[in-house]
Order: sequence, then structure tokens, then C-alpha cells
Amino acid sequence: MQLLIYLILYPLLWCISILPFSLLYLVSDFVYYIVYYLIGYRKKTVRENLALALPHLSDQERLVIEKKFFHHLCDIFLEMIKTMTISEAEMRKRYSFTNLEIYSELEKKGKSVALMCAHYASYEWLVSMNAYTKFEAYGIYKKIKNPYFDKLVREIRSKFKATLITTKETIPTIIKNSQIKKMALYGFASDQSPRANAAYHWTHFMSIETPVHTGAEMLAKRYNMNVLFLDTKKVKRGYYVSTFKILSENASEVPNYDITDQFIKLVEQQIYAAPEYYLWTHKRWKLRR
Repeated sequence: MQLLIYLILYPLLWCISILPFSLLYLVSDFVYYIVYYLIGYRKKTVRENLALALPHLSDQERLVIEKKFFHHLCDIFLEMIKTMTISEAEMRKRYSFTNLEIYSELEKKGKSVALMCAHYASYEWLVSMNAYTKFEAYGIYKKIKNPYFDKLVREIRSKFKATLITTKETIPTIIKNSQIKKMALYGFASDQSPRANAAYHWTHFMSIETPVHTGAEMLAKRYNMNVLFLDTKKVKRGYYVSTFKILSENASEVPNYDITDQFIKLVEQQIYAAPEYYLWTHKRWKLRR
């Protein structure tokens, strides 16, 4: 059944990927209508998250953000499909970096880099960063249950030579690279909620006391990595600009959880600036005090 679903959907996805962007976004508008008005995909979760995180706004203001968010969600889904056939030149035009020299200077210091980012703006097109790196770049992702779509997503996200590893493969990969003294770039999307048995550190995220992921910081400390935050902004539909911010060049000397807390504050700044570009469909605050 999983193979049958894949065989039915793959031709459709490929046809969508070859559309020019003007038509791609018309498709996205149509998908938005279905997802938001007909299916109501996770609308209740989105509404609850917005009420928790942005209580200072009125119901009407949050409703505006909600609809903008679903428009953006459909856009990034279609943009991920577009990655199947997009050229490197087109990607460079649509996803750019303001200060790549900061990253390049860290590479010269001979230490691996932990890149922390949020599920904000275009986290899918971050894979294009590998075109600018000398280190091998590893993108950490959650494995998809359907093995055929999992393979497809790996291929899409690996188009720009990024190496995808699952969350379970992360620590073994870092240990192996450390043993052979291989420098690498590891991308961590660390803003989602950890499991209850992994709730080692609680902090205030959007004024809600909740546990946060600490894996990126702990691994950076243990394996002596430089730590960067990637601040991404959506300039207009289909165009994104990212800026690097150094969180630490001596992670082992920083008090525990300081890097994680810095990261959370920067994610908050992104959300307050333009909340419609954050991924509100996940139950981010399912554990809270």
C-alpha cells in the first residue's frame, strides 16, 4: 500500500516541481483553500498555540496570523517539492545569506560547527547552504514512516550535497567524525518540544515555562564545536535572506544551558517580528508549568 501511494503521488509531485514559480504559487493558493477551509488541518492546534504564545493579541489579530500562517505553510510545502528540479542559480537568487564570511571564518578555526535554527520561514531551503561550505554538511531530520517518501525527502533535501541523518543517527555520526578528526557542519532545528523523559532543562519560551531541546548545546560542548544561530527572514513570497549570529566559540567554557537559552531568545525575536512564519502546527507547549 505504501508503494502504491508513492507511485500514484510521485508523478504529480514531479509535475508540480517543474511549474514556474508564478503557477506554483497559484497551486499553493488552491492547496491553502483545501487545507484551511475544507480539511482544517491541525487548525485547533494552531489556534491553541497562538493563544498561548500571543495572549496580548485579540482573537481577530490572531485569526489574521493564523490564515497567513497556513498560506505560508502551503508555500513552503510547494517550495520543498520545487527543490526536486530547481537550479542552483535559481536557489541562490531566492535563498541568500548576508554574512557568509562569519561562517567561513569559523571553518578556518579547525572546529566543527553546530548550526542552530528554528522551524521558521524557509527551513527546507537551508539545504542550499552546502553549496557554500567546505565542511560536509549534515542535516538532522525525523524519519518518515513511509520508506518510499522518506527516500524521496532525503533525495530532495540532499540535492545540494547535504547529507541527511536521522535523529537516531546523529550521535553515532558525530562520534565517528570526531574519532577520524573530520570537521563537519551539523544543522539542528532545536525549537520543538522534547519528549517528557528528555526534559532536562526548562525555560521561558514565549513567556511559557516549558522544556527545550538541549542536544545541540551538549554535543557542541562535548565535541568542541563552534555554535551559530541562523536568523532567516522572508523578504517576499519565494525569497528568503539568512544571517549568521555566533552563539559561542568556546562552548565548553559556557555555563550549561546558556547557549540554549540564547537560542530560545533569538527564536522569540523572530516570532514576535513576524509570527505567521513560525511552524504552529506542532504541539510545542504540550509540556508546561
